[in-house]
Amino acid sequence: MKKSTAIDVQHRSQLAIYLSLPILSWAFYDFANTIFSSNINTIFFPFYMDEVLGTNEIMQQVASTFISYANAIASLLLVIFSPLFGVWIDNTGYKKRFIVWFASISILFTFMMGIFANVQTTVNYSGVPLSLFLVVASFVIAKFFFNSSLVFYDSMMGDLGTKEEMPLISGYGVAIGYLGTLFGLLVYLYVGNSDFHRAFIPTAILYLLFSLPLFLINKDTPIPKSQRKSLKFLDGYKEIIQTFKDMKQYKAIFTFMIAYFFLNDAIATTIAMMAVYATTIVGFSSGQFIVLYLVSTVSTIIGSLAFGYITKSIGAKRAITIVALIMIVALIFAVFASAQWMFWLAGSLFGISLGSMWVTSRTYIIELSPNEKRGQFFGLFAFSGKVSSIIGPAIYGTVTLWMKDYGTIASRVALSTLIVMTVVGLLVHLKVNDKNGNSK
Repeated sequence: MKKSTAIDVQHRSQLAIYLSLPILSWAFYDFANTIFSSNINTIFFPFYMDEVLGTNEIMQQVASTFISYANAIASLLLVIFSPLFGVWIDNTGYKKRFIVWFASISILFTFMMGIFANVQTTVNYSGVPLSLFLVVASFVIAKFFFNSSLVFYDSMMGDLGTKEEMPLISGYGVAIGYLGTLFGLLVYLYVGNSDFHRAFIPTAILYLLFSLPLFLINKDTPIPKSQRKSLKFLDGYKEIIQTFKDMKQYKAIFTFMIAYFFLNDAIATTIAMMAVYATTIVGFSSGQFIVLYLVSTVSTIIGSLAFGYITKSIGAKRAITIVALIMIVALIFAVFASAQWMFWLAGSLFGISLGSMWVTSRTYIIELSPNEKRGQFFGLFAFSGKVSSIIGPAIYGTVTLWMKDYGTIASRVALSTLIVMTVVGLLVHLKVNDKNGNSK
């Protein structure tokens, strides 16, 4: 019976794939969490920080440092815990269950960001109000649990179809996700050009609403308790260490994860800093940036769908190479943007590369991973990406802090470090020897 089901699934039409209820509800979680990622991580949290702290050019660089370090701390927490997540997946089979818990905590603290931002207090530290510290702490917690849920979400993709269908499913999920960006930006109509903290609570509500289809529809296939091992906290790290010892057996996937480390460095940092960079360095108003972000998001949706087909046609490795080259061009335009049209071009190109990197890299991990270690390798995938998500924002924030007296030059120098990271990532990626998809 299982054999015939696999055959039926293998011959599904593209429309049948896209209308499959488990795939559609899985994609809607991408829609939901992308609302958080765009509204909180990329737009309104940075705008809020700049609104509260950025009273002059020097304090604008300090606000950039706060934003960078908050993102770095959230990523550090994920680095600590993500190896354990992969072991939980492989040992229990639970994916949706953890998504429900982690997303719910993320939603709660997104809501609390709005509560704390409205707290009126005279208490401050070095001129920074206590309410801002509470908002930043809530952001760190919300982002950590948001990122944690994605480890389980990405791993769930492998259960939704055959390996041949993965590029289409991955591209579909990313495209639906970035439609969430467009929908989430409707919050701007409520917020306007000031009091950006008003976006936090509506975003939490939308995050919850569009998570419900996955919460209610998708099912886990748990591993029988008799087949599970008794896990301790450090077991995840022991398996990671053992996997590193077996590096020769999985050389291709480890080489790619090193490449992804550098590529994701540029992605994570740009996502976190693009709003403040566009407004304080290039001269965009908040309304102009929202329009730019909409255009960039449309580019992301188109790129995600296009690279699903490109990946299926030329393979994930070649597709990732093309994406990396697009990223390099986008960052060069952003660093040297002296007029707004240059940043419009940079934003559109980066939008294409952002969605496409998700499509191609997730597909490549599935191509390279043995089925029995897929959860562990997705944990490693998150581990590689999130270590870079510490390094990139930390370097950016340190450069802006050290060079704050130079004003806008500080941010341009900080952004230029991402070009170096992307070039290094591309060079390492070109050395991946996947032997037509086999990692051994």
